[in-house]
Amino acid sequence: MATNRRDFLRSIGTVTMGAAASVAGASSPARSATDTAGAAAAKGPHHGMVVDLRKCIGCQACTVACIMENDVPEGAFRTHVSVYEIVREGKDPAMAMLPRLCNHCDEPACVPVCPVGATFKQEGTGEVLVDASRCVGCGYCVQACPYDARFINEETQVADKCTFCFHRTSAGLLPACVETCVGGARNFGDLNDPDSVVSKLLAENAVAVLRPEMKTHPNVFYIGLDQALSGRVAGEPAYHPPFTQLEEETA
Repeated sequence: MATNRRDFLRSIGTVTMGAAASVAGASSPARSATDTAGAAAAKGPHHGMVVDLRKCIGCQACTVACIMENDVPEGAFRTHVSVYEIVREGKDPAMAMLPRLCNHCDEPACVPVCPVGATFKQEGTGEVLVDASRCVGCGYCVQACPYDARFINEETQVADKCTFCFHRTSAGLLPACVETCVGGARNFGDLNDPDSVVSKLLAENAVAVLRPEMKTHPNVFYIGLDQALSGRVAGEPAYHPPFTQLEEETA
């Protein structure tokens, strides 16, 4: 974890806080067409995540950390860990963990369907973000996302999703889910830096992405992903409210 943090802090020097556009649940000045066109030419880090499923124990610490950090409304999730039972003929059933979040794709399906330009790729670092001041809550992006990673926030009535904790990374911090992962399964950093933890993990391990047939070029990679799960992008989250809360709701 410490090495991950050092590598990330070293690369964050090329990111300026003044370059931050708004993210889901916040507002910021509108972006001009010139600004958007300049994104392709921007130099600097390209953020991504590598999830080592060999280390994920399904503890849901990442899920809880994300909810607390981003004030995610009850019943919604920006990230969570789905738990599956894989059954193969002649073998004992095996439990498999699948942490899921926005894949911050290089070719995101959610961006072109937005009628007001509220969903966009962040200049320089590559996150897919939502300008809450523009979003009209139509839900087109929610339907277009092939990873079931978006929802309409019932409190703000705008599209919501994982932002790689853009407010944290812009300040030189790691995403809350990475910082909290007790097993070190989640790794975040600069994909353009060959010396970063994520780049080394990609170079040293066989990796896979979810739904490669969609050709969105995700920036979330998995080590040890069972082929049976490569298309599993929907399902009930494994995290649920505490029993005391459930008892109050059913009383």
